Amino acid sequence: QVQLVESGGGLVQAGGSLRLSCVASGSTFRIFAMAWYRQAPGKQRELVARISSGGTTDYEDSVKGRFAISRDNAKNTVYLEMNGLKPEDTDVYYCNAKFVATDFWGQGTQVTVSS
Repeated sequence: QVQLVESGGGLVQAGGSLRLSCVASGSTFRIFAMAWYRQAPGKQRELVARISSGGTTDYEDSVKGRFAISRDNAKNTVYLEMNGLKPEDTDVYYCNAKFVATDFWGQGTQVTVSS
């Protein structure tokens, strides 16, 4: 069992920046592919960015060039650096850890971007 704890969300003006962090419990962090998802009320959860165990990254089109995902295996932590935030980025952001067919989720952190 892996527990994920997100932090770093908050209220920011359009054009601003936030950095989300997700700390994982346990000693197997390095084998997991990590990702950030977001979800608005009444909508499906969507993938924002992901990073493989080897460090390969992938981004949803609307955040390319603005967001950056990274990981620090020594700290069991994955980050999401968000720049140039837009009101449409307002959502609850969730951390995900995946290994084969097993998924773990954090509790989510709210990001609100005011116009």
